[in-house]
Amino acid sequence: MPANKSALIRYKVIDECLRNIYKKWTLADLVDAVSDALYEYEGIQDGVSYRTIQQDIQTMRSDKLGYNAPIVVFERKYYKYEDKDYSITNLPISSIDLDKMNEAVGILKQFKGFSYFSELTEMITKLESKVYSTKSDGASFIQFEKNDLLKGLNFINPIHKSIIERKATLVEYKSFKADKSQQIIFIPYLLKEYRNRWFVLGVNKKSPKNYYILALDRISQVEPLSTELYIHADEDFILNYFDDVLGVSKTPRQRASTIVLKINKSNYPYIVTKPLHPSQKVLKEMDDGVIFEIQVIWNFELEREILGFGEGVKVLSPQRLQKKIKHRLIESSKHYE
Repeated sequence: MPANKSALIRYKVIDECLRNIYKKWTLADLVDAVSDALYEYEGIQDGVSYRTIQQDIQTMRSDKLGYNAPIVVFERKYYKYEDKDYSITNLPISSIDLDKMNEAVGILKQFKGFSYFSELTEMITKLESKVYSTKSDGASFIQFEKNDLLKGLNFINPIHKSIIERKATLVEYKSFKADKSQQIIFIPYLLKEYRNRWFVLGVNKKSPKNYYILALDRISQVEPLSTELYIHADEDFILNYFDDVLGVSKTPRQRASTIVLKINKSNYPYIVTKPLHPSQKVLKEMDDGVIFEIQVIWNFELEREILGFGEGVKVLSPQRLQKKIKHRLIESSKHYE
């Protein structure tokens, strides 16, 4: 019989405590930590008994849930993991679990062709690859874009939770231009990924009419503030905020403009298979290339996208953007003189 939600929370908290090797954990400490978590996540005010935690420890030690946790008692009253690298979250997947996951993958794959489930395609492929590599104890022959050195990914979950629960947050943030970090009361509305980096759209409580976009890799602390008043925003406005932009650089006052580009024949297939923007539209096909337009805001990411094609693309309009790209190419060429 699977463990209930309350039990899983208890196991998770006990695991987190015992992984902290810098504190000596008594049974009373574990009871307090679990009681606090049950109140926070489930609203349970009665806490948990010493007997329940003792039974949880015995269950974690046993093979009942497959944990076989190496929990030992030292100095006759403190609990710890005998193997300091152990965690119940590091357990290998059982053969029964693998069979169930294989069944789930098979079911999900049936929906990949339907537009309603198109967003599941990448997730299914990742899951299928993970199941295969685990079951065969071998390498996975598919690699997804990732950056193991990227900072701030640990803030995705607490920020997302604050968005769902409509809570303000205390954020410590340091922009690339700032000399030191600052603490702000931030109201998060939307998480956004761009080129393997994560950003959050929201407002600073001091200036609630101005929208800010914070990079998660520049955040050093996120703390939910239950006592601060949450500032609501128009949901449609938030969900459509990035519709007219490449990347994430934008202010609410900016408006999209028509960007007309000419791309040579050899590079044209790349923008056909992967359009620069959903608004992309072909205007004219010629022997030496194709003229097309997109309706986007002029920002840093747009310039970088254009420069990425090098000599393969030319800006036709607006003229100011054409001059800007020309200037940047000239300055870049000076490095090679």
